[in-house]
Amino acid sequence: MPQHKFFRYFLLAGLSLVAGFLALAIAVPLESQVSPLLIALFSPGLKLAEMITPENGKSFAWTFGWFLRIAIAANAAFYFAVFSLLTYGLLAAIRKAK
Repeated sequence: MPQHKFFRYFLLAGLSLVAGFLALAIAVPLESQVSPLLIALFSPGLKLAEMITPENGKSFAWTFGWFLRIAIAANAAFYFAVFSLLTYGLLAAIRKAK
């Protein structure tokens, strides 16, 4: 059984990374057209990166690189939590049905 948990965590982490990247890719062009609350709901990493990334003092490449790292990591953590809760609920429902 522990092997299944190990595989599940890696699967959830991979899916979360992809979902976080896609959420950021969708949220950035829509940021000016959609409510900030809706953007923060689906891509919380974007708003977090906007608050954390410094505005001056470093090169544009350094700033943009860290902006992407922060945003993707925060989105991946958010989606990992969401997918973990969904998986837990699904497995609990399956166990209850048995």
